[in-house]
Amino acid sequence: MAKLRSKMLFFTTSPRTPDKMIPEIKLLAENFTGCVWDRATQAKFTDCLAQSDFYHGEGSLQNMEFSARDRINRAPKALGFVDLSPCVKLTAAGEVFTSEKHPQDVFTRQLLKFQLPSPYHIENKDIKGTFWIKPYLEIIRLVRDLKTLSFDELMVFGMTMTDYRDYEKVKQEIIDFRNEKETFKDRGGYKKCLDSKWSEIIKESYLEDIQGGKIKTRESKVTSLKKFLDTKKRNARDYTDACFRYLRYTGLIAISSMGRRLSVVKEKADEVDYILSTVQRDPVHVDSTDDYKAYLFDASIPVLYNDDRNNLIRSIVKTSNYTEEDLSQNTDSELKDIQSAITSEVIQSIRESEEAKLKDKSALTDIRNAYVSIREKTCFDAPTLMEYNTWRAMKIIDGGYITGNYQTDDYGNPVYTALGNRPDIECEYKDFNLIVEVTLQSGKTQFQNETDSVSRHFGEYKEKHPKELFCLFIAPKISESCIAYFYGCNQINIAYYGGYARIIPLTLDQFELMVGRSAKCRREVVSSDIHALLTDIINFLPCSKDEKEWATHIDEAVRNWLKDEQTH
Repeated sequence: MAKLRSKMLFFTTSPRTPDKMIPEIKLLAENFTGCVWDRATQAKFTDCLAQSDFYHGEGSLQNMEFSARDRINRAPKALGFVDLSPCVKLTAAGEVFTSEKHPQDVFTRQLLKFQLPSPYHIENKDIKGTFWIKPYLEIIRLVRDLKTLSFDELMVFGMTMTDYRDYEKVKQEIIDFRNEKETFKDRGGYKKCLDSKWSEIIKESYLEDIQGGKIKTRESKVTSLKKFLDTKKRNARDYTDACFRYLRYTGLIAISSMGRRLSVVKEKADEVDYILSTVQRDPVHVDSTDDYKAYLFDASIPVLYNDDRNNLIRSIVKTSNYTEEDLSQNTDSELKDIQSAITSEVIQSIRESEEAKLKDKSALTDIRNAYVSIREKTCFDAPTLMEYNTWRAMKIIDGGYITGNYQTDDYGNPVYTALGNRPDIECEYKDFNLIVEVTLQSGKTQFQNETDSVSRHFGEYKEKHPKELFCLFIAPKISESCIAYFYGCNQINIAYYGGYARIIPLTLDQFELMVGRSAKCRREVVSSDIHALLTDIINFLPCSKDEKEWATHIDEAVRNWLKDEQTH
């Protein structure tokens, strides 16, 4: 049982990506069903997880008991996929979620049942009566009613909707803010206004705490109003991020390519409207754990639009060339497979459209804007957007077969970064290969977390692909220690790298200059142009007296690349 102490909305934040729950829940059920969920079991679970084929080192496993609770006690328990009391067992919803070919439906059901308060989330006596809401249901309603809902709007205004009976008030506040936003001529003014409005809202929500001096946070020994506000803002940002991810996994909600705005998937509008008109808004069984469990664990409720066979057929007919007669003999399972196949065709069409935009350079402005939002930290899931946007940028440079290893949702949108055992981006050219690694980390953290993995990916890729290989390491800022590391690493003959490594660190500014030069070149940029730049940078290594001189040459080489062949 968790205690609700906040006066803002709460969403489960672990795991960050919903489909990562599935193998971990299976692991728990297969090895620990019937066990008491105590520290010993939690440590054993974490040990099993570390040895599993699907675990790739995401997150720390050092505190084994805490790591297990973080993975299982949050979303898997809160959404009713596992029951941990009196002992571990998979629920009916968990059975369907981990075995169904189309797990999004059962995931959607469980999100719609998540409520505050509940027997799993009891209000602290200081905030008794604050919560009366099914959070995901009401956020979906906001998205539908407002057509779109931005990350900022949810973070600042949506998080105050702790009672669904305040829905209209919150919706109007968002509309009023949108009208006010139109008066700002630059983003700086908008950001200041947003932050000021946000501070006012938090102060109003926590007025009694502030007046009573109850503003100490667990994360800091310093007690100050600024620290208190900063902590509440950070928590709201984390919860908003989690809400975005979980809503996207339902397949009902899309996220814009810039990662800033939610909207209902056009083909799913009927399904969303059905949910909003049929699902009860009031929380249920708040005072009875047994009744709440029976309700939460039931994999068949609430009823969704496509649970009705006729609705499912209508959905397929509306988005394809099938007729009702064509589908009359298919089973419900077969109909869902057909619907999934249609979705795959939509994905392919979206990707082909995206490819076309990149080839004619029309996406250049969008790419630049995305990098601005990454730098300013105003985008949802910046690491994934960084990989996706850099893949798009490499397609602008073109000249080869470019593969981004970020993971996508049903509509081709990036959902999380490449797995730890693969390069972020792979570029195959006629006479050489190039891998691209990106990061938003800086300073000592950049050196500690990136140097080994970048070098390892280079060596592993070189072993599998005998062609000449280069690697670009791109970050908003490159730490001096990383430059020094790659400077030395590139000049040592190491068998694991197939000889000498060829890893080139670039700042995001330098990389964007390359992209812009390629887009505005009077002729088509070919792979030999890229090879010439990379070779020039690597060949200067033995000529430079130290890593600083090499870094200066990298900057000069990028600035001179295609300089004399620009359209304007």
